[in-house]
Amino acid sequence: MSDGRKYSVESARAAAERDALGEWVAEFLASPGSDNEVLAEQLTTPGRCWLGPVEVPIDRLNRLAGPPDAPVLCPVDEDYWDDRVDDMEEKVEDGWEPPPVIVTARGDQLVLEDGNHRVESLRRAGEDTAWAIIGFADADERDDFAALLAE
Repeated sequence: MSDGRKYSVESARAAAERDALGEWVAEFLASPGSDNEVLAEQLTTPGRCWLGPVEVPIDRLNRLAGPPDAPVLCPVDEDYWDDRVDDMEEKVEDGWEPPPVIVTARGDQLVLEDGNHRVESLRRAGEDTAWAIIGFADADERDDFAALLAE
């Protein structure tokens, strides 16, 4: 996992205040632990707009992999998860706040792009929400979503 101080909810808030959330996402995804420069390039194309960090109910996230009773693309059994999830779960129970997950809005779905292990560790620790940074195709989509959050 990446440097917890550099890629925290607070550092994401600071980036949002500087209007640099896209750069924060790109750096985070390319950092050691995420090691996903390809995804960083795909998600930070010109014109994409970001919102966050915002707290999102875990059950609203469309995850790549997860428990069979959750909205996931690929249901997996509990034994699928490696020791990282167990370690992160213990840290969450001890008060650790993981870095925000990276999500894209696709129509009415929130698709989890990066953070599947973090979400699973939060779920196992009994948490209902995760901090997320949400990417949108354009500013209008972002502003419409932000207006819904404000209601």
